[in-house]
Formats: sequence, structure tokens, C-alpha cells
Amino acid sequence: MDDILRVEDLHVEIKTHHGLVKAVRGVDFYLKKGETLAIVGESGCGKSISVKATMRLLPSNGRISGGSVKLEGRELTQLTEREMLKIRGSDIAMIFQDPMTSLNPTMTVGKQIVEMLKAHRKDMSKEQMKARALELIELVGISNPEMRYKQYPHELSGGMRQRIVIAIALACDPKVLIADEPTTALDVTIQAQILDLMKELQSKIDTSIIIITHNLGVVANIAQRVCVMYGGTVVETGSVEDIFYRPQHPYTKGLLAAVPKLHEKTDKLHTILGTPPDLMNPPKGCPFAARCAHTMKVCQEYRPVFTEFEAGHTSACWLHDARCQPEGENQ
Repeated sequence: MDDILRVEDLHVEIKTHHGLVKAVRGVDFYLKKGETLAIVGESGCGKSISVKATMRLLPSNGRISGGSVKLEGRELTQLTEREMLKIRGSDIAMIFQDPMTSLNPTMTVGKQIVEMLKAHRKDMSKEQMKARALELIELVGISNPEMRYKQYPHELSGGMRQRIVIAIALACDPKVLIADEPTTALDVTIQAQILDLMKELQSKIDTSIIIITHNLGVVANIAQRVCVMYGGTVVETGSVEDIFYRPQHPYTKGLLAAVPKLHEKTDKLHTILGTPPDLMNPPKGCPFAARCAHTMKVCQEYRPVFTEFEAGHTSACWLHDARCQPEGENQ
């Protein structure tokens, strides 16, 4: 599979009243055609801001301060806003976290789907746009499309609203679909339905998906590869099997250990002690050093380089360096 999206050494800064937040610090990831990549990590680690930067959807006080974002080899960081408007929604689309705030409460859902088509499919007539909107409503599993087309967001359930948001994102058959915690506001049953829907739609329209989530169950259900982020950086990448069964980074191991297991009886849940780093003044060494049980002096002074264990499975941790092994002299 060829890379459809490649992000290299991405840096994003957010200017605030208290100082400059270095929200993303040298992030690298890629997305292959037809695959699903999950980006996981705790709140504030840089997941959402990284993917929003790929679409140039940063807040007014944010900017890309370095790095490269390429869609099918085309550098997006150098494009004008007018050129990006043609790409957003058409080549790259996004499903936002909360469907109620993503939809306009004063417009019918049908009209909101048509708005996307008006922006990117100017060759279509009004009749064709309505027909396409009805087709999309049916495609995402909502019955009686004609009735739903005329309804407002408040008349739909949470699951239906999320399906409409997906329909809007899929209106122009995007090459890349970004889903920012698409199941957070939904109950467990509806979550499963939305994930099944995304997998079904991916096979139908051959789109590539990036899903941002805290939920490792969602990762196991839908993704092929996983990118683990912490402190504005990527700490481990690999296939779902690598991350779940052969984790290498202490932070990844901590995340997995924190998931309750039905077969284990315990009165206390595992937690990762400490707090995330201050990204206004990020540590010069490993971002996880202050919370890691295996931290060494080198961890606090120098950023670790990536070690590759198998094809595509890498981890940034000094524990993997031969010089830092117990029998070594240089720790």
C-alpha cells in the first residue's frame, strides 16, 4: 500500500496569555491507502491538534512552526487558505467529537449535507444534490431518508446525529477521513453500531481513516495500526497486535495496565502516577521521564531515539539502547 498521508517532524505552537504552548513537538506518522490508523494517548498529549494541523484547522492563536504534511505527495503546509478550502471536505474530511455542536441547530440535516455538496460539487444540479443527500442518509443506516432529510438535529437521537455527521463527511468521497473521538458522547450499544458502520463504509468507498480515541477497546475493534502519543510527541507505533501483545514503551504498558480486566479480581485499579508535562516548558529529555518507574539520568537530559523491533514497530525509550542495559557501563 502507498502512503496517502505522511506527516514528518510536525511542530505546532499555541500562543496564550500565559506563554507559548509547544503542543506538538516533532510528530511523525503516515497513513496508507485503505487502512485505519488509531492515535491514542491521554488528554492534552497532542492527538487532536496534530490531525487538525494536517487540515490547517488550527485556532487563530495556533500555527505550524515546522515540519511537513503531504497528501499524496502534495505539501499542504505551503498552500494558501483558498487552496486548502478545496481540499477540506473533498480530499480530507473530519468527523468532530460532539455531533450536537457539529451540526447547525437552525438548519435541517438534509440542507447541511447539501451545503457540503454545494461547496465541492458545483457541477451537480439541485435535484442531484438532494438525491445524493438522501443516498448518504440511507448509506449511514438511517431509515426513511425523505423524512429525516427535513428534520432538525434536535429531532434526532445522539446516534442518528452522529450518523448525519458521518454522512456530511462522506458526501464528497474523501480520500482521508479523520474521526476525532466519534463515539465519546454515545452509549456503548450505539458506539458499537457507529464503529461497525465506519468499517462497512470504509470497505464500500475505499477511504483511509485516522481515528483519535482514549478507548483502547475502540482501537482493537477498528484499527490496523496504532500511534501512541505523550507530551506532544509520538512514543510508540506499531500494529494493533504489536501494541496490545508486545508493547515496548513504559507509557504504552501503563495505558494497557490501566484497563480493567474481567478475569482479574482486584480492589485497586492500576494508575500512572504523576501528571503530564507542562508544554509551555517541556522537558528537554524524555517527556515521560518524570512519571516512569525506570527513569535514568539520560532520560532527563536527552530525547530518546526510536528503536525498531519489527517492521513498523518502533518505540522511543532509552531502555532499548544497548548502552543503557543493566550489564552496560554507560547509564
